[in-house]
Amino acid sequence: MSDKQQNPQEEVKKEDEGIPPIIKEEIKVFQFNDELGEYEELEIEEDIELYELLNPEFILLFIDPDHFRVWIWQGSETTTRMKFISAKSAPGLRDQYGLSYKITSVDEGDEVKAFKIFIGLEKEEDFEAEELGPAYEGKKEDLELLEELSHEKIILLLEKSGLPKGYERDLVIVKNKLYAYREYDRDYLGSIIKEKKLFPLREAVPDGTYLAEDYIPRFLFSFNNVVLTELLKKKPNVDNTHISTINEVNQ
Repeated sequence: MSDKQQNPQEEVKKEDEGIPPIIKEEIKVFQFNDELGEYEELEIEEDIELYELLNPEFILLFIDPDHFRVWIWQGSETTTRMKFISAKSAPGLRDQYGLSYKITSVDEGDEVKAFKIFIGLEKEEDFEAEELGPAYEGKKEDLELLEELSHEKIILLLEKSGLPKGYERDLVIVKNKLYAYREYDRDYLGSIIKEKKLFPLREAVPDGTYLAEDYIPRFLFSFNNVVLTELLKKKPNVDNTHISTINEVNQ
């Protein structure tokens, strides 16, 4: 019997030795030096949260390799001159990490949600996670309850996004599932309330390519991922073509 047959695990180890390990890129943080007119890299201790670095007198630049973003955070006590020079210097620093990185400037007190999530001030919403709700036992009734909870989460997202004037929501695509969206007037304790429902399409849709005639698609993005797609229809007898474009919602 050969050595290779005697030690198969050792052979696999030898073959793997030539494969370089995958190294996760680290977040880089730079502080703008007003006297030198350039950025200087900061050494960050492991137990320090990014939001702890924020100081009203600082302009900080963060390299976020996970989302291909460069964030420039401008403290409230920094000068217009500092902001101008630091913004002008940022592309040169960005190019050292990747030309595709998008540069975004945020002012103290007016930070966008994506930046707050990045530095640890807020938590990212997990659109993939299922809501288990009450005790799940695998029964048919439990599965129906899970489906209802999931639909409620989608409807909450839709309500937060609102609707352009003159349009109504007809179909919603979540991941690879297509839903019909309907609103009903319900009498609750003498008051009429709007009840919103999502209905999975039971009919099989033939394979193929479809043109969404008479519909306007609208997308909800989160960190470069499409969370859901709405197919909006123009209300009858309404002449209003205004609708938010991707540029308007890409804050």
